[in-house]
Amino acid sequence: MLHLRKLSKDFAGTSLFAEIDWHLKKGERVGLVGENGAGKSTLMRIVAGLVEQTSGELIFARGATVGYLPQDGIVTRGRGLLAEAMTALEDLQSLERELHELTSRLENISHDAPEHGECLERYGRLQEEFRLRGGYSMEAEACRVLDGLGFTTGDRQRDCGEFSGGWQMRIALAKLLLKKPNVLLLDEPTNHLDIEARNWLEGYLQEYPHSVILVSHDRFFMDQVCHRITEVWNGTLTDYHCSYSRYLTAREERVAALLEAKRRQDEEVAKIEDFINRFRYKADKAALVQSRVKQLEKIERIVLPPERKKIRFRFPDPPKSGRIVLELKGVTKAYGSHVVLDGIDLTVEKGERIALVGHNGAGKSTLMGVLAGKPFQGGERIAGHNVVADYFAQDQAQVLDGAKTAHEELLADAPFDMVPQLRDILGAFLFTGDDIHKRVEVLSGGERNRLALAKMLLRPSNLLLMDEPTNHLDLFSKEVLLDALKTFAGTVVFVSHDRHFIDGLATRVVEVEGGRLTSYHGDYEYYLRKKAADDCPAPQAAAGRSQVPDASAGSPTAESKEERQRQREEEKARQRDEKRRLKRLEELESAIAAEEGLLADLEARMADPAFFDDHEQARRGGEEHAGLTARIASLYEEWESVAAG
Repeated sequence: MLHLRKLSKDFAGTSLFAEIDWHLKKGERVGLVGENGAGKSTLMRIVAGLVEQTSGELIFARGATVGYLPQDGIVTRGRGLLAEAMTALEDLQSLERELHELTSRLENISHDAPEHGECLERYGRLQEEFRLRGGYSMEAEACRVLDGLGFTTGDRQRDCGEFSGGWQMRIALAKLLLKKPNVLLLDEPTNHLDIEARNWLEGYLQEYPHSVILVSHDRFFMDQVCHRITEVWNGTLTDYHCSYSRYLTAREERVAALLEAKRRQDEEVAKIEDFINRFRYKADKAALVQSRVKQLEKIERIVLPPERKKIRFRFPDPPKSGRIVLELKGVTKAYGSHVVLDGIDLTVEKGERIALVGHNGAGKSTLMGVLAGKPFQGGERIAGHNVVADYFAQDQAQVLDGAKTAHEELLADAPFDMVPQLRDILGAFLFTGDDIHKRVEVLSGGERNRLALAKMLLRPSNLLLMDEPTNHLDLFSKEVLLDALKTFAGTVVFVSHDRHFIDGLATRVVEVEGGRLTSYHGDYEYYLRKKAADDCPAPQAAAGRSQVPDASAGSPTAESKEERQRQREEEKARQRDEKRRLKRLEELESAIAAEEGLLADLEARMADPAFFDDHEQARRGGEEHAGLTARIASLYEEWESVAAG
């Protein structure tokens, strides 16, 4: 379907890609991954024809079409939603118009006229083409795609200009999917989609009849859609024919193999260079020296992938709070006549990690704002003993002061005793060197989110309220944030559309729907199972099934109480296991640090050429080095096993 042949791209004299050769086969669904700035979006724009390559060529299959969805910047207005979506099917609509014209002509000319036969023949050909290409169902298909992406029936006649930026991207995505290009290029298509729309898009792409190239920061989405991962690094493309989760393991194995191969190569090169330097000026060794020089020139040096930069941080140890952290009783929140929360009750207990879920517009962010102390119309909000809350709003990155630098933005909110640590905090969030002096207004979306998260480390809090904290974070940064929240000893209430993130963090799921709350005391998988069971109950059990209610559901039955008691005991057991796991992780980290310190000291001694003058000392040093390396590898292996558990 697509062949990149010797393709190169330079920016201001710096090479982004260097003579890459790469194939995309028909029907493949490929995920592009790599560090921010590695060139994923640039490569997609080259394939889309929006950016010119420096050299090389793109070879497409005959008749292939390309469709590209950028990350943002698309605005449509002046047409109704359905009419705008139908513009993607202009070629089919053109066929339909011609069929209507031919029908009119056939009605007005005699059947024995010379042109009647030609018109009839063309009408037959066009009608068959129109049928085969789905012309008779094109409006139904457009409605199906719009419904899948979250638009309602009432939205279809609304002017596109009435929709916000996130919905504008959904309109662009709908049009692109309806066009069905042979090469579909999607750059962060899930950024503006809720979970329901992401689920629908997954299924659509799994059945897509042509080729797909995808960039996404949603790990679960990548796993479901892609069966080939292409890593962009160091100006090259490296293929892994597997899912994203398997790619992570395969990449580590490949990097480990490369490290070992490079170590051996470096040893060989060092021996050759040592021989050349020792005998360079001896006439009787000239031929041997020249032979070694040629041998050295022929060695193809192994290039290692750059070490991935990661955010590395932990939230400050929180002050202790009471068992009940926050309560809402009969809370009502409305915007004009539109009631978003209708007399809801919610109790948040210490140590819980609660995920708020529901479709876009259901009221998740409104509920999060009420929990954070924003005004509401009825009911009461009761904060527990010694509760210190920190609120990360959905638009938190936007409320930063654009005129300040990253360092000044942190300094403005920092307690006096935290000022000496500001550079360390910024460094932990990848703001290094002159980056700390960048003005907020020029930072990317991901950088702004990282800066907003960094501000949460300035003051210890025991209740984190986080509305879409993973927006604009890449896959690796999301993992580190997830690990930091898992080890946080306080309470977390969060909203996220990233299912891997929810599944890895939530101990309780609260669904916001129709102004009411329904609690599921378990993880996200438990919530999905319960929802599936409730949606498809057995006939004989439908009338008497038990669902875990929220406090707003009234007095629970005995069966409900037993179920909640069982779930709480399971949750306590999970928390005990989690504490044991975290304690073991700390022990392993201490052991690793100690062993690595010994290894560093040994390598410092071995760096002295005189160390190898004593052969016995050199032998013992080599054995000690091998033993330390093996122990460190074993400790890391155990650490990874415990961390994954």
